[in-house]
Amino acid sequence: MSESAWPNLSGKAILQVIPDLSAGGAERTTVEMAEAITLAGGRALVASEGGRLEPKLRAAGGQLIPFQAASKNPLTLRKNVKLLEALIIEEKIDLIHARSRAPGWSAYEATLRSRIPFVTTYHGAYSGETGLKKRYNSVMAKGDLVIANSEWTAAHVMAMHETPAEKIVTIPRGVDFETYDPAKVTDEQINTLRKAWEIDPNDTRLRLVLPGRLTSWKGQAVAIDALGALETSERAKLHLILAGDAQGRDRYVRELEDQIIAHQLGGTVSIVGHTEDMAAAYALADIVLAPSTRPEAFGRVAAEASAMAKPIIVADHGGQRETVIEGQTGTRAEPGSAAALTACIRTLVSLPPAARAAMGQAGQAHIRENYSKKQLQTATLDVYARLLLNNESVEKLAD
Repeated sequence: MSESAWPNLSGKAILQVIPDLSAGGAERTTVEMAEAITLAGGRALVASEGGRLEPKLRAAGGQLIPFQAASKNPLTLRKNVKLLEALIIEEKIDLIHARSRAPGWSAYEATLRSRIPFVTTYHGAYSGETGLKKRYNSVMAKGDLVIANSEWTAAHVMAMHETPAEKIVTIPRGVDFETYDPAKVTDEQINTLRKAWEIDPNDTRLRLVLPGRLTSWKGQAVAIDALGALETSERAKLHLILAGDAQGRDRYVRELEDQIIAHQLGGTVSIVGHTEDMAAAYALADIVLAPSTRPEAFGRVAAEASAMAKPIIVADHGGQRETVIEGQTGTRAEPGSAAALTACIRTLVSLPPAARAAMGQAGQAHIRENYSKKQLQTATLDVYARLLLNNESVEKLAD
């Protein structure tokens, strides 16, 4: 669908609130929607503490409003309600879209007082099923419409918060095919990343790449144990790369390093830190891993890897079950099981190169058909337009 077919948001100001603009899926979706709002004629504002993606937000036409959006301090949350109320008046905000719980509570109260639409996106499987934690999480189900980023997430919201199905709109995250297209990754990008990762150009081992911030639930420890269970001759053919930002989790990094030593995997497993050029990272991979121990609400890694025509091994739960077709575009392992992950690695490694390539190509076709950035943008703009139209009708009746 062309931009001209999108809803006309001319003169409308949409404010997205999110704790920061690091490199996560919710943050990148924020930037993608800033681009769509701008192209649809609206003003794209983001209240956030900022981060790596600020330049991309500006390039997309968005405006950053510095805001203590990451704080969970009750006093700060109450203060933020007042700040958002003032911002709504000053910037003539027509709708607020909350993408996280702490700023979501402030945004919810501000929209109630200002009588403007409130949209939430339920980005994750938030922990806590009882008491205060469940109430804290519940703000993400209080939107006039609640966007779920997968069918799994939609079912989770209905079960956890008793949200009526008619209030939930399932909009999967999208992949930017301008970025994640193997034909567009240059030799220069590959060589630059190879040097950054200290990979010898003559190294012919199969590369297993596990992208994701270094936190225990992303499954890095499970992947190391899985490689540790392989025979020495099998390990010699593989190189596991853990590509992600520790975000201050130095203790966890030390635990991973100790685990590598304990399995005698020095030189077989590399921890390479944050990687900016993820298209090149996928291009360098032979197989991509996403063995998260907690359910991924969507699982952007699986979608991006498939878009780059790479076979993928994921944990068999959450939204990744929707993006990976078992045996066709990749395979799924029992969550948290190193033995199951070892078996999946053996299965894909044992395939002839042509069979792995065919699996990657099947994944690319599946993602291109069902998970484009344009689909995400169009569907979300439709949510905005629907609520804005309804709000205008209510205001006319009130007059």
